[in-house]
Amino acid sequence: MDSLKRTHYCGTLRPEDEGKEVVVCGWTQRQRDLGGLIFIDLRDRTGIIQLAFDDSTDKAVFEKATTVRSEFVLMAQGKVRRRSSVNKEIPTGEIEIEVTTLKILGKAETPPFDITNDTKANEELRLKFRYLDLRREKLQKNIMTRHRIAKVTRDYFDENGFLEIETPTLIKSTPEGARDYLVPSRIHHGSFYALPQSPQLYKQLLMLSGFDRYVQLARCYRDEDLRADRQPEFTQIDMEMSFVEMEDIFAIAEGYMKRLFKEILNVDLTLPLPRLKFNDAMEQYGSDKPDIRFDMKLIDLSDTVRDCGFSVFADTVKNGGSVRAICAKGGANVYTRKEIDKLTEEAKGMGAKGLAFIRFAEDTPTCAFSKFLSEDEFKAIMDKTGCEKGDVVFIIADKKRLALSVLGNIRLTVAKRLEIIPNTYAPLWITEFPFFEYNEDTNNWDAMHHPFTSPLDECIPYLESEPDKVYAKAYDLVMNGIELSSGSIRITDPALQNQMFKALGLTDEEAHEKFGFLTDAFRFGAPPHGGLAIGLDRICMLLTESDSLRDVVAFPKVSNCSELMSGAPGTVDTAQLNDLAIAIMKEDK
Repeated sequence: MDSLKRTHYCGTLRPEDEGKEVVVCGWTQRQRDLGGLIFIDLRDRTGIIQLAFDDSTDKAVFEKATTVRSEFVLMAQGKVRRRSSVNKEIPTGEIEIEVTTLKILGKAETPPFDITNDTKANEELRLKFRYLDLRREKLQKNIMTRHRIAKVTRDYFDENGFLEIETPTLIKSTPEGARDYLVPSRIHHGSFYALPQSPQLYKQLLMLSGFDRYVQLARCYRDEDLRADRQPEFTQIDMEMSFVEMEDIFAIAEGYMKRLFKEILNVDLTLPLPRLKFNDAMEQYGSDKPDIRFDMKLIDLSDTVRDCGFSVFADTVKNGGSVRAICAKGGANVYTRKEIDKLTEEAKGMGAKGLAFIRFAEDTPTCAFSKFLSEDEFKAIMDKTGCEKGDVVFIIADKKRLALSVLGNIRLTVAKRLEIIPNTYAPLWITEFPFFEYNEDTNNWDAMHHPFTSPLDECIPYLESEPDKVYAKAYDLVMNGIELSSGSIRITDPALQNQMFKALGLTDEEAHEKFGFLTDAFRFGAPPHGGLAIGLDRICMLLTESDSLRDVVAFPKVSNCSELMSGAPGTVDTAQLNDLAIAIMKEDK
């Protein structure tokens, strides 16, 4: 590059820079050769600037410009001047650079796809050439926004007295819900480290160590099936506080969210955020991460249809099930019979036996089961659901938990189809989660959050006798149907912690083997403490209005947990396996 040094980024130049001598560097977006006139759009992470070559350009420089192709890496020196034809689509559209020096720093083969926001390339190809995909403006903006979010995070927590402390990434495997990623030890054959699913135990130990306010942008790993809002490795904004109650944690988290939304989006969040108990969220929205930007709450028809003439409804209620409905206002014109059949298949795919409906498009409602009902029974359903002309009602009769969750998902599908979800942000806290959830595969009760979550004081007597009556000092922060954060007040009483382990079916020996280093620490003075973890990737996805975490992570994995660009995971040679005393079992074909 000799003595030339970059003086400006491409996208930062403006009309007030007219007449300045500048040096810019970047990639060629496109080159247009018009004979005696050549234009090159030069791109870097800040934007695009037009380079101009004409009959006043040095002949050698002009000749070099004719050889430039897409994605060539260039350095250009020249004077900023006004453009004769303004491009209002870009911030630099009023100016260009009259080039006097041109250096080709790197030639490029023809890329496998157009490096533009509206590229037609499929995602698999783009992920294989991720370094090219990351040159696209949309992804570059996403990654830069992620950096800004991380900076705001560190600034906010630092200003509020938190210390950023790193915790180990090679840890002991402990049950935390998902499968661990295991790392074999070369020194201790047959023993394994685990990559942390969260820094949970270590951050609690930091509270016992006297660091009363901890935060970390922690890398976490979970070996679980992927989806649009999940990756096997992810970053969480992990925090813990001592000498606090739930209200103190809410205040810090809400202050952070308000600061973040103001600085990144210039959006003012209204505090305090609304709160909804877990059971109320399930009853009203069929989800523990409800999207409350639109109404369409679930309606309980169980009492209304308990003794009705339609046996599907009546028998469901008599057998301990539930009948739930939603009323889609104005949905009758959109939901034709064909559309309803499609929605029914979606409900069946989630485990429902079917999806009943009332469609009020004409003067008389269309309803397949109305012939089994008296006039008063049908009217009672119409009144309870608030169904009017132009509306459509969807009903599920099943076990209560299934009816709620399936109808909650149908609610979201219908709202998207009717385009009634406003482009706003609606955060809220979900509180008082059940402490336990029953695992039908193992016939045991599992901790819904983790076994260090404190139960509500009034629920402690039911821990071992009636676990379904135990609720936790646990809370999630959700927004627009996405879980952003999860946390709880922790157990600090060794006796209560041991009681919790017993309720989960762990013997004293098993509990000590898995968690002894934490429970032993409780014997030396544990302050009351609690915290939460906010998903950085999900926050980035939400604030950039991206459809997938893959759009806000530089080098993401795909649904089978592989990375298409590098080929990870890969095989290793025999010598490495021998060092670890590991043999690969051949799969039976």
